[in-house]
Amino acid sequence: MKILVADDDRNIRQGLVDLLEGEGYETIAAADGVEALRLMRRDRPQLVLLDIMMPGMDGYAVCREIRREDETLPVLFISARSEEIDRVLGLELGADDYIQKPFGTREVIARIRAVMRRSLPPQAARMQEQPFVMGDLRILPAELRAERGGQVIELGPRDLRILQLLHRRCGEVVSRDQLLDQCWGRGFVASSRTVDQHVSRLRKLIETDPAQPRIIVTVHGAGYRYDRPAPAAELQR
Repeated sequence: MKILVADDDRNIRQGLVDLLEGEGYETIAAADGVEALRLMRRDRPQLVLLDIMMPGMDGYAVCREIRREDETLPVLFISARSEEIDRVLGLELGADDYIQKPFGTREVIARIRAVMRRSLPPQAARMQEQPFVMGDLRILPAELRAERGGQVIELGPRDLRILQLLHRRCGEVVSRDQLLDQCWGRGFVASSRTVDQHVSRLRKLIETDPAQPRIIVTVHGAGYRYDRPAPAAELQR
């Protein structure tokens, strides 16, 4: 999934890019409204994070242009402005949500996921891969979530791709290079350490005991593997 980040503050812009790419999103970044529109038309992102106060063309004007060309592209305003009139105007222009600076990183990710779930057309939702089970964990791809008992676990796109790959290759060893190619992309410059760090973080989310993982098992010197448990231990589909 590709996200356009438009903010004239370089630190905020880069911080958002780093956050989103760490969660598995592809990003493109713009420092002003004119560049944001150009990148939107050229690269066709699936979501836009849009600052309001930008040089050349402010976020309101950019949102108007986006809505003239695409009524369905999700737009989230990000701004230091806090007055209610600004929030109302942004929403009236067609924004899907509004995030006020300063914001927490978890808030940004949660709002993006919520907007994407709301904006997914019914036909696209039906085309999404069906939920699948890994041990006692039920994964819901269309919602970027997993469930265990009554616990809901929020997943990033890369988390989901890793789990899908291991599930498809159940019982087989998936090397770090294969994970990089299929879950990060062939153009992504990274090392095997990148995979290990991400898997470690993912285990903390999905494993009952991350120190003794049962879903993502390390095969020393080779990669990772998911072993399907005995049928009685699996959840009912």
